[in-house]
Amino acid sequence: MTAPPDLSPDRTSDTSAPAWIAADWGTSQLRLWVMDARNQVIARLTSDRGMSRLCPQDYEPTLLDLLGDHLPTGAGSPLPVICCGMAGSRQGWAEAPYASAPCPPPGIAEATQPAITDPRLAVYLLPGIKTTDPADVMRGEETQIAGFLSQGSNQQETQVICLPGTHSKWVRLDQGQVTSFSTFMTGEMFALLRGQSVLRHCVSEEGWDDAAFTQAIAESLAAPASISAQLFRLRADALLTGQRPETGRARLSGLLIGAELAATQHDWSRQPITILGTDTLARCYETALSALGCVPQRVDAETLTLAGLSAAYDQLQKSQTP
Repeated sequence: MTAPPDLSPDRTSDTSAPAWIAADWGTSQLRLWVMDARNQVIARLTSDRGMSRLCPQDYEPTLLDLLGDHLPTGAGSPLPVICCGMAGSRQGWAEAPYASAPCPPPGIAEATQPAITDPRLAVYLLPGIKTTDPADVMRGEETQIAGFLSQGSNQQETQVICLPGTHSKWVRLDQGQVTSFSTFMTGEMFALLRGQSVLRHCVSEEGWDDAAFTQAIAESLAAPASISAQLFRLRADALLTGQRPETGRARLSGLLIGAELAATQHDWSRQPITILGTDTLARCYETALSALGCVPQRVDAETLTLAGLSAAYDQLQKSQTP
């Protein structure tokens, strides 16, 4: 079993030498963790230079610029950079083709190595996972799933994982394999409706109303086919009853998450659910499921991302051992 990464306060480079780099390269953000040989975090580095801002030729200079003094100074083996996320997409650095479900989370053996000019780096882009009927894809979440499985999860049981986000995922696992999954654009729909629809006049950017959120979950779950009408009532209530924008925000979130839970009820009503995430959105999903009688377990997403990348690094080390 892969040792869990150490998420204690950042270490400095004089206490432990960098052995490899863990990278989560998303659409809008890049996160790097400088790791030692024991899979402990030496330093955390972040940048807004995500996939959407880069051309293929920009990725290597971005890495070199961010890593700076963490790069090796003398001759020797290159520093491995093991990367999940959108850098391996068709629009990213180099395409790491999707593995086809059912499959275990792909590891280092399936990684793509982009061309590198600097001999101090060796980059490995981990693939995502796809299904073709129905068509669906994930890229980045599979590494969190690998981390979840590496942490001692009972792989003999059928399990369901919820990964909240801009595009939330519901993933079914069986015997350590991803057997199926569904993606919901709930987070993106919330952002679009709040910022660009008629609801922008009655939904705040901040603030919350717990009771309104829970009530909206129940309303949406009871009649998911009427979601469009339920959404317009947010506008009508603001005009006719003076509903506060904070309440509108909570109701909008509750209606959209409720529609998602209506579509996944066959999953969360039949077996335990694990939510990957500790941010505000993950807590909203936990609140919603708890209100419906489910008892979800919520675990830290960063811990699992690092655990999945660490598992890939351990696979790399084993593959290079004579």
